[in-house]
Amino acid sequence: MAEGWARALKGDAVEAYSAGIETHGLNPDAVKVMAEAGVDISGHTSKNVDTLLGVPFDYVVTVCGHANEHCPFFPGSAKVVHVGFDDPPALARQVDGEEQKPDCYRRVRDQIRAFVEKLPEILV
Repeated sequence: MAEGWARALKGDAVEAYSAGIETHGLNPDAVKVMAEAGVDISGHTSKNVDTLLGVPFDYVVTVCGHANEHCPFFPGSAKVVHVGFDDPPALARQVDGEEQKPDCYRRVRDQIRAFVEKLPEILV
């Protein structure tokens, strides 16, 4: 969701990449709630961060605690910044009823959007 928002809202100022320390596939609930907000991430893929180690990043932003704790070292002068958001699938597992689960994704989607709207200035 973060890459989708960055490309949609800040594509002229930020070159966004998204990867994780594990690949799990694209979450259909994330795709759905982003589409509700007008952002199509259906063409995105789940990538491992190892595929991006050669990219000369200025900033590496981790958005979940597990990634922050296990993020690999990025060579060069990349500044690593952690901005923690709840994990929507974990939140969804805690609610009763299928109709409430998308609300977990919507809440995190909106929090990520609020963060991305402040880029790149918030990173300085």
